[in-house]
Order: sequence, then structure tokens, then C-alpha cells
Amino acid sequence: MTNKQTFGTAHVPLSPAIRAGDFVFVSGQVPVDTDGAVVSGGIGPETDQVIANITKVLALADCTLSDIVKTTVWLRNRDDFAAFNAAYAQYFPSSPPTRSTAESRLMIDIAVEIEAVAYKPI
Repeated sequence: MTNKQTFGTAHVPLSPAIRAGDFVFVSGQVPVDTDGAVVSGGIGPETDQVIANITKVLALADCTLSDIVKTTVWLRNRDDFAAFNAAYAQYFPSSPPTRSTAESRLMIDIAVEIEAVAYKPI
């Protein structure tokens, strides 16, 4: 693609977000605060932190949560699904994005990771 722009930096080999044409692809975000510490409190607070991190990365590309068209979610434990949905739904009260959700072993000791794809024409 000729129209590609990278946003943000990470301490691992990935780009937090890349705009490719009218789409912005956000790498999987985890529930760490600005100090790099995993937030405590379980799936609800972790989901809130992940969404906050997605919001910050999207802002670098001049996008908001309302521009998201697709998310992929990994949960450490499928028993957290209902509580995750309750937390997640607060951020998408109408016309939520499409979503895939899977139970998965995650790379660090966290309950949730979410990646997102946003659509915002340039």
C-alpha cells in the first residue's frame, strides 16, 4: 500500500497502530497503566484499562471508539465472558463493532487483550 502511516512506539517489535488507507489497525492492547503496571481488580477494571489504551492509540490516528468497525478479544478464562461483556458494552452502547472473542493463554498474567480495526476516511 502506498498510503501507510505508523503511530506510536512500543517496547516490543510492533507498531501500536498503522493507518493503511482509510483503515487504522490497532495492535492488541493489554491492561497496563501509564507506568506499565497491570491494573488490579479483575476483568472489569482490566477491560476498562484496555479500552482506555485503545482510545489513546486511536487518538494518535485522529480516530475515536466510534470509528471502530471490528475488534478481536482474547480472554484468559471463558468464565469471565459475562463480566467482560458488561464492561465492554459501556463503551459501545449502540451500533457496536463486529467482534470475535476467544479463550486463550495470554503472553503475560492478564485477563483480557483486545485489538481493533477502525475505519475513518482521510
